[in-house]
Amino acid sequence: MAYASVNGLQLYYEVSGSGRPLVLLHGGLLTIDLNFGPLLGPLAAGRQVIAVELQGHGHTADSGRPMTIEALAGDVVALLDHLGIAEADLFGFSLGGLVACAVALGAPARVGKLIVASADAHRPPGRVSAPLDEGRLPAAADFQAWRDAYEAIAPDPAHFDEFAARTSAMVREFAGWTGELRSLQAPALLIFGDRDFSPLPDVVEMFELLPDGQLAVLPGTTHVGVMRRPSEVLALITSFLGAR
Repeated sequence: MAYASVNGLQLYYEVSGSGRPLVLLHGGLLTIDLNFGPLLGPLAAGRQVIAVELQGHGHTADSGRPMTIEALAGDVVALLDHLGIAEADLFGFSLGGLVACAVALGAPARVGKLIVASADAHRPPGRVSAPLDEGRLPAAADFQAWRDAYEAIAPDPAHFDEFAARTSAMVREFAGWTGELRSLQAPALLIFGDRDFSPLPDVVEMFELLPDGQLAVLPGTTHVGVMRRPSEVLALITSFLGAR
């Protein structure tokens, strides 16, 4: 178990493998194992994999610090500094995808390639999210698994409800980017499910803003289902990261 003292946090991270660094950033309310478990070994076979648990998640305690996407991105950059890594590739799911975009936009020299899964980074002013039918939403069993994982490893197991409310509010209130995405320097791969939280027309609109982007849509797949298709996701990201 490793922690880095960054920006007032004891930020938990795990390092495995060797080679070009790949930073993994999990989704909201998740842990490293819940989000990336089946992928950790295969990815570490050819890369140095650095998996992070963001503020309040997993082993990383919450704090009185305001929880914002920009602050979480600053923690990731500070961790790269702590590890002496000048540039890394980033792979983020959902909340982690927003954080990965924030790192790539705010510190472009630190990011080689960018993989964003199921994150609505493009939020044009005035756009209202469409209501989601029950089939697209996490099930009660999903929330229970997230709570169980938190209570098993969090420094303050009783903090889950408050932490979950803070995390949800941060994602809901985040303004996102529009024109900024046109300036994204890193080659980017977007991965979404065809029954994700973001309607496909919105996903395509975001994809078309990217100067150097690719888009993959997983059929028959909800938001939480994206990371439950590890073989497809692994094939996509391995091909993308291996291409020049």
